[in-house]
Amino acid sequence: MLKDRGIVTFEDKWPSMRPIVLKLLKQEPVTQTEWQDLFGAVHSVCLWDERGPYKLRDALQQDIMMYIKQAQNIFVDIKQRLQDSAMKLVQAERNGESFDSQLVIGVRESYVNLCSNSNDKLQIYRENFEAAYMQATEEFYKLKANEHLLTNGVQSYMKYADQRLKEEEARAHRYLEPGSGSVAALTQCCEKVIIGEHLSTLLAESAPLIKAGETGKLQLMFRLLDRVSEGVPPILRDLEAHIVSAGLADMVASADIITTDSEKYVERLLDLFKKFSTLVKEAFLDDPRFLTARDKAYKCVVNDTTVFKLELPSSALIRGSKGTAPESKCPELLANYCDMLLRKTPLSKRLTSEQIESRLKDVLLVLKYIENKDVFMRYHKAHLTRRLILDSSADSEKEEDMVEWLREVGMPADYVNKLARMFQDIKVSEDLNIQFRGETTRHDAINIKILNAGAWARGSERVTVSLPLELEDYIPEVEDFYKKKHSGRKLQWYHHMSNGTITFANSVGRFDLDVTTFQMAVLFAWNQRPFERVTYENLRLATELPDPELRRTLWSLVAFPKLKRQLLSYEPIVQNPKDFAENTAFWVNQEFALVKNGKPQRRGKINLIGRLQLSTERSQLEDNHSIVQLRILRTQEAIIKILKMRKRISNTALQSELIDILKNMFLPSKKMIKEQLEWLIEHKYMRRDDEDINTFIYMA
Repeated sequence: MLKDRGIVTFEDKWPSMRPIVLKLLKQEPVTQTEWQDLFGAVHSVCLWDERGPYKLRDALQQDIMMYIKQAQNIFVDIKQRLQDSAMKLVQAERNGESFDSQLVIGVRESYVNLCSNSNDKLQIYRENFEAAYMQATEEFYKLKANEHLLTNGVQSYMKYADQRLKEEEARAHRYLEPGSGSVAALTQCCEKVIIGEHLSTLLAESAPLIKAGETGKLQLMFRLLDRVSEGVPPILRDLEAHIVSAGLADMVASADIITTDSEKYVERLLDLFKKFSTLVKEAFLDDPRFLTARDKAYKCVVNDTTVFKLELPSSALIRGSKGTAPESKCPELLANYCDMLLRKTPLSKRLTSEQIESRLKDVLLVLKYIENKDVFMRYHKAHLTRRLILDSSADSEKEEDMVEWLREVGMPADYVNKLARMFQDIKVSEDLNIQFRGETTRHDAINIKILNAGAWARGSERVTVSLPLELEDYIPEVEDFYKKKHSGRKLQWYHHMSNGTITFANSVGRFDLDVTTFQMAVLFAWNQRPFERVTYENLRLATELPDPELRRTLWSLVAFPKLKRQLLSYEPIVQNPKDFAENTAFWVNQEFALVKNGKPQRRGKINLIGRLQLSTERSQLEDNHSIVQLRILRTQEAIIKILKMRKRISNTALQSELIDILKNMFLPSKKMIKEQLEWLIEHKYMRRDDEDINTFIYMA
């Protein structure tokens, strides 16, 4: 075939181009003329030969691959020496010597550039340079780390470990191939040798450091041990154990004070919470795992029954067998503290409105950790009842705020709604009183409170008492007035919750006494015979009070703690109201007076009500029973609710959902749950699966 003389082909030019290309590959000198010839030849081939560019590419690839293979044969011979030299330089740097880091970087780059595997460009680098680097690092720290630990001890070693890990990470970024995953692998290798292999020794320091409150050292320990998988859980256990033991030890040590003073008790609890929270913040940077451990341990302290406990009957006792279930008294004392803040007391008087609000919020914080919240609710409601009846609230706005705060922290809606209803009743009663006074001539002599039994009632029992005629006359008048306003509604009188003010006069002076209705009934027994002695039996007949109530009432009049001169005198002297006999004689103390700075006053006012009685002794027991009875009903209701929704559920899932529903009221015990499940099965509300006794099925 004849070829056009003006056409240039690859085959014509390649023999003259190839020697220059080989020179370039071997990094040999190339003259300017050779450069120009090579450039011109490439231009001509690409311009005139239709397949020239592809032929050039294939030829270059062939020569480059051949050159790389030749270089790899040379590399195999020097690889170990090159690698060893690079690792010696790195080790020298670890020992504090300095050198040109580019020497090591150059070796690494050679390994990367030599790879001809198109599927894994880093194969040679990984199998040689990276592997050698890892091995050298591990060997270095197996020796050096152990030496430092034995010579300098754990706390110095932690600083050494922290510093070395930072250094190695920076060194890895410098000498290992970016984007290859080598840095992460090297870091993991260092963590294993420097931390993992000495984990038990490091962890042995955890409990002593926590106990000593060494937050700086703990933060360092946490930073180190959080790098390895099993490093943190033992510290969490140590923290929990410390909070429980230190918290309970503190409570036991101050038991004499806190068992008699609700304010001191709550302050101790809050101080402990702040102390443990500070520890978690400063030592563990408020890491969620440590916050959870704090909460779990603090919950144990709050719900502990070592210092004092509330004895509640077990659900088995309610069904007829013996047994009590001790619970923490914390919710009762929290409610007492709330009462001190919300009632007119020396404490509430010395605090600003903002301080009271802050302390109430603190109470809600502690309340979050209480298991038997229903007990708090019962006592809080009792105190609120007293404050509203006696008009002794320090700040009515704060009272209503507290109800909303309880709603916000998840207290059950039916409970909070009853509290809100109590405030409504008081406001309605104020309006009724204005109307009543407008229709009678009694004016301010009487203040009636018409209360909704559903929101206020604490027990079914009402106490019989023979009222003084002065009070007895009011009852039909009030009832007639109320019937005109609300026909069909029936009033039930709760005299044990009522109170009034009477004037007491003797040769010393005149005194206004705030008294309960029971105290009033007893004192009026002397109204017509002020100087006579009256026996216990005759007082019982005159007042018609049940024995426990009469004894308690008389004791408040013969041994009132705040009085230097008591209102009544008696003989023979006893140490306890239960020791009053039928023939114990009582009489009005004609020397009674209020004593101030050692001098008897001629005028004055004293509140003898103390803690307003909301229930009798018998109904206090009834109250405790009703707490447990309500828990039984709540548990049954929750089980049925879950089963209605799920239709079929495993025992484990049921217990989990049940606790989630009830946790804002109380924490049901496994025993209680088991008893209620059996009761519901027995009464055909549910059944066990025929093939799996741990699965329950709802029965419509």
